Amino acid sequence: MTAHNDQFINRELSWLEFNQRVLDESGDTGHPLLERLKFLAITASNLDEFFMVRVGGLQLVHREGHGGQDAAGLTAAEQLELINERIQRMVSDQYTRFSEQLEPALAVEGIRRVRPDSIDPAQATVLEQIVDGEIYSVLTPMAVADDQDCPLLPGGPLCLSVRLGDDEDGSPRFAWIPCGRTCPRILTLPSEGGYAYMLLEDVLAWSLGKFFPGEEVLECVPFRITRNADLSLREDEASDLMEGMQDILEARKESHCVRLEIAAEADDVTRGFLQRQFGVDEKDIHGIPGPLDLTGFFPLADLTGFDDLKDTPWPPVASPQIDPRRNLFEVLADRSVLLCHPFESFDPVVRFVEEAATDPDVLAIKQTLYRTSRDSPIVRGLARAAELGKHVTVIVELKARFDEARNIEWARSLEQAGVQVIYGIRGLKTHAKICLVVRREPGGIRRYVHFGTGNYNENTARLYTDISYLTADDDLGADGATFFNTITGYTQPRRFSLIEAAPIGLRDRLLELIAAETERKRQGQPARILAKMNSLVDPRLIRALYEASQEGVEIRLNVRGICCLRPEVAGLSENITVTSIVDRFLEHSRVFHFHRGGAGQTFIASADWMPRNLDRRVELMIPIDDPAASERLIRMLEHCLADQVKGRRLRDDGSYDPPSGRERFVDGRDTADSDNPLGGRCQQLLYDEACDVMRLNEESDRTGFVPHRAPGHETTET
Repeated sequence: MTAHNDQFINRELSWLEFNQRVLDESGDTGHPLLERLKFLAITASNLDEFFMVRVGGLQLVHREGHGGQDAAGLTAAEQLELINERIQRMVSDQYTRFSEQLEPALAVEGIRRVRPDSIDPAQATVLEQIVDGEIYSVLTPMAVADDQDCPLLPGGPLCLSVRLGDDEDGSPRFAWIPCGRTCPRILTLPSEGGYAYMLLEDVLAWSLGKFFPGEEVLECVPFRITRNADLSLREDEASDLMEGMQDILEARKESHCVRLEIAAEADDVTRGFLQRQFGVDEKDIHGIPGPLDLTGFFPLADLTGFDDLKDTPWPPVASPQIDPRRNLFEVLADRSVLLCHPFESFDPVVRFVEEAATDPDVLAIKQTLYRTSRDSPIVRGLARAAELGKHVTVIVELKARFDEARNIEWARSLEQAGVQVIYGIRGLKTHAKICLVVRREPGGIRRYVHFGTGNYNENTARLYTDISYLTADDDLGADGATFFNTITGYTQPRRFSLIEAAPIGLRDRLLELIAAETERKRQGQPARILAKMNSLVDPRLIRALYEASQEGVEIRLNVRGICCLRPEVAGLSENITVTSIVDRFLEHSRVFHFHRGGAGQTFIASADWMPRNLDRRVELMIPIDDPAASERLIRMLEHCLADQVKGRRLRDDGSYDPPSGRERFVDGRDTADSDNPLGGRCQQLLYDEACDVMRLNEESDRTGFVPHRAPGHETTET
């Protein structure tokens, strides 16, 4: 059994290879030590979500006996078998990396983990205070027996299984201590030098006598469960979408257990007891040879006082296209603005909403919200606009997985402020990123629009690479108005002048663009496709790319995560190359360029090339016709596609070649010749480019001299 057939790589195994690329970064000594620890924690967080969503869904399909194969020709049972094998190797790699490399290296740098058998007297005194003052009062043990129903444990948080002395009839007695999310996982201890810490589960093991006085403790091991989160709402049966989503959140708390993680040293008695309690198959039990839940090490990766073990900060720079002294709408009336985040600041996007909220000439604001920050200035700006009497319409996507609770909260607060809130679209997720501002001006009504490839979240905008496009283009503004009026009412889908939207026409437009390049190549013209996205799964688009490749079209793809296309296969895809970049920022932007016989056309989009994006989500693809903006996007694509420092090339079997230029990556910096950057570390090149442009703009500003004139002595220049 292989992970692919003649044409397609299995989606799930392709995603696991992406997570392996993230894991590889934790072993790259070019990264500072705490950054390597952060990459390791990210892989654990990624795996948690993979089990909750992808594995949980496959298990349901398998248990319910649904037939069928995926595009790679694998049944659900075959996929689960291959996934289990691959994850076993990945978990082994994770803990080898942690135990043999990162933890010893951290100790050398003064960041030392304290075990229960190595606590000194000063640390013992502090621990007693922590246990007596907080842990003992917060955490509550619960007795658990084989002949009782299993207590309802949430998926995710750590739990301690304590086996006490056997009962009178010889049967084992168990108690669990759920750790929840209230007590910190990492507890700071006094240390003569550096930083000493202890894990919560070790503190509990050290203090069991307080929880179980007079009891014989035979074994104490941590475990955690992962529950299925692949639950969807039957919208045709839900009279109230918000109430229905709250029911889904409750259902997740008791959905079936898809994974049981337990300390590898647990004996068969404890292991068997937990297996019976949670009803998991043996293959879904994962013995962990180290601390469970490596996501708990995120706080350690952010430890203060160890800046030399972290990346040198790359603070976002201000875009020279935007004069902070001018009203933003005056700037956009003169020119469209393209922003490349996180190299350039997200502040203009926040400012776009905030200025619109208080501008007396603004009549209306319409916006989509998918994932926002906890204290979102954009949400506050929208509420402020409504309070000031402007017409504000917001589409809040309540079905954004794992952000449902926050979006429900935002929806309620916006409604209370007077905002017209639409809870997404029946049967679809609204994933488009658009904000439309309607303004009354001396020449009449004018529309200003922001389109983005990422969410309206100022925090992730510092961590993800994304594109923002702010414009007063008449046609794009008209399309923006049509978009909102179409999806917020019962209007039938309408055609747009410039943009394309899923699910009504985006795939067809992409197929047309690919077919046009294919036809040009048949006619002997130059033909080329450059594309950057997070995932490539859609079979129709993949087959279209194969056809284009067979005609000789040059196709260069930058796909961060899942890629089901098999590149560089003779007779199928020999003209297609696929690279993936994993670096300090999460690659998230979607940018497409088609040669068009030399005329060229460049797009940004909210959508990846996946069936879910093209069939089950509301998405947008925007043409970038501004010559300077288009040229900048093409240059960005070229850097991403040529990266030999952090870019890995996909093989036809679904594995990836290591970066060919890794030897240039020293102390977190690419040492390539800056005069010949192609092949260099693209994220660094893009950040350096943004800084250089800002620096040149500042120097240009300093060469002009503007005198202060005394009142009454102004002159008129000619």
